[in-house]
Amino acid sequence: MGYIYLYTGTGGGKTANALGLALRMVGHGKKVVVIQFCKWRKDTGEHLIAKRLSDLYEIYQFGREAWIGEKSGTAEFGGEKFKVEAVTDRDRELAEAGLAFAAEVMQEKKPDLLVLDEVNLAAHWGLLNTGCVLELLSKVPAETTVVLTGRYAPKTLIDRADFVNVVQEVKMPQRFRLTKGIQY
Repeated sequence: MGYIYLYTGTGGGKTANALGLALRMVGHGKKVVVIQFCKWRKDTGEHLIAKRLSDLYEIYQFGREAWIGEKSGTAEFGGEKFKVEAVTDRDRELAEAGLAFAAEVMQEKKPDLLVLDEVNLAAHWGLLNTGCVLELLSKVPAETTVVLTGRYAPKTLIDRADFVNVVQEVKMPQRFRLTKGIQY
């Protein structure tokens, strides 16, 4: 039986935890599908590796080319400033398409591991109806393990998950440089 793992919290490393499980699965010859919500960048390590691991690892992105948030403004992370755009109807459409795609992938490809990266945040922002996410989880094939990542996981997803880990930021330099292979 596959389990549901959930990584949430405001600390860094939720996606990295999920990708660590993906690497382990691929190492054992198991099929992995990663579906990223609210993400679009193709220069990340998890996206770049897909070509090399194509027989066992697939990644799909459902996000528009923008840093999105609950409201527009500017954010700073790792010494870089980012323009943040408020969530739009297009973001909702993309998230819903990602969830529908996850349902198809689960039934057609029956991956050993399905990672729904940033699904918690998408649900928190109202891009996805939490009930629809729960419905998807109720249809997970017995051989598939699912990982849910993202900040602000709704309580209903926490309650549904078998394993829940909260990634908490304890210490971080005020100024640091984003590092290829670590932060992206």
